[in-house]
Amino acid sequence: MVNRDTGGAGLYVELPLAEADRVRLCELGPGPVWFAEPGTASEADARAFADAGTALGNPRAAWVANAPRLRWLQLASVGIDGYLGLDWPALGRRLAVTNLGDLFADPVAQSCLAGVLALHRGIDQLSGLRAEAGWAKSVVRPRLRLLTGARVLVLGRGSIARRFAELLGPFGCTVSHFARGSGDIRTLAELDERLPCFDVVVGLLPGTRETSGLLDARRLALMRPGAVLVNAGRGSLVDEEALVSELTSGRLGGAVLDVTAEEPLPAGHPLWSCPGVVLTQHTAGGSTDESTRVVDLFTDNWHRFHTGSPLRNPVQWSRGF
Repeated sequence: MVNRDTGGAGLYVELPLAEADRVRLCELGPGPVWFAEPGTASEADARAFADAGTALGNPRAAWVANAPRLRWLQLASVGIDGYLGLDWPALGRRLAVTNLGDLFADPVAQSCLAGVLALHRGIDQLSGLRAEAGWAKSVVRPRLRLLTGARVLVLGRGSIARRFAELLGPFGCTVSHFARGSGDIRTLAELDERLPCFDVVVGLLPGTRETSGLLDARRLALMRPGAVLVNAGRGSLVDEEALVSELTSGRLGGAVLDVTAEEPLPAGHPLWSCPGVVLTQHTAGGSTDESTRVVDLFTDNWHRFHTGSPLRNPVQWSRGF
């Protein structure tokens, strides 16, 4: 049980926000609100965080480990990878942590669908030809594919995975899920057996020891020729060197990558020039009202925290998400 008495300490915010959303946070009270510039690490920010009872954003893990007044951290992300190394059996006795849960289900699912359609319908190639005024109708048109009736494997069964499966409904796709407890494919042996059956494979798994390197060179080679890979979960899921090899050879039909092992992706990385790759640069969760929706969730949890009600989206450290 976490002690929710903040002792009147203030709120630390490390998140880019519109002025109206800043005002909303300032009106919550009690205590001062400190707005830090995301990505900075000033001494003033560190002092404000050390004095805060509540925080919104993704502060440095070392700060979290050494903030004795902090009682609740609302992460501005779904992922918790950067905090997994902390001593949560001890920290968890005084600090509640929540993430954004299903906040990104719609935008991420729509970006995944957009990427798959871009590859199937040649939009990625055609949009690039515009810059050079290249007319390639006779070359591109015969290669276009339909998503209709495709066999799709979704790795994961969380809120994004379920929403993506819903979006595929009008296309008449056959959708299967790989998930240890609730999927129709539950074991690695079943995954290996059935990987060659799918036209599209979509990675929407959290970053855990079990998911790291799941799509290694051997499993990528098991995918059917011409299949499309989508990864909008964690960059650690995929062996990128092996993926580049599969794409360069033309054996796989393309990849939609919202996440990569290293972000930002370094200049000169093979994925920048690899054929058949749509790089969405970890933007899939974005929308024009993203920050407002984050503040809406935080405000709801704020009232829950101060009334002793259950918080939305508590992090399960033992499970890694």
